[in-house]
Amino acid sequence: MKIDINHIAKLARLKMDEQQAEKFASQMEGIIEMVANLPEIEGVATGLDTSNPMRLREDVAVPSSAKRSEILENAPQVEAGCVVVPRIVE
Repeated sequence: MKIDINHIAKLARLKMDEQQAEKFASQMEGIIEMVANLPEIEGVATGLDTSNPMRLREDVAVPSSAKRSEILENAPQVEAGCVVVPRIVE
């Protein structure tokens, strides 16, 4: 199966050179081939062990012992009493 990695990169807004595109295309083809060769599972097989059920911990909020002034002193950039972080969404 031939993968158009440049189209996928464009949709994901990724920039890559031709060498990277070839590498990722071959890796993606390998993944698709591996998934295509997975065996069929008959019946209902969830992979869960009924004799050993998962027990979730109770959600408990633990107050921090750090003071606001200490946190702001250690922050690389502070503005209006808040920590400034790099923008990740444009």
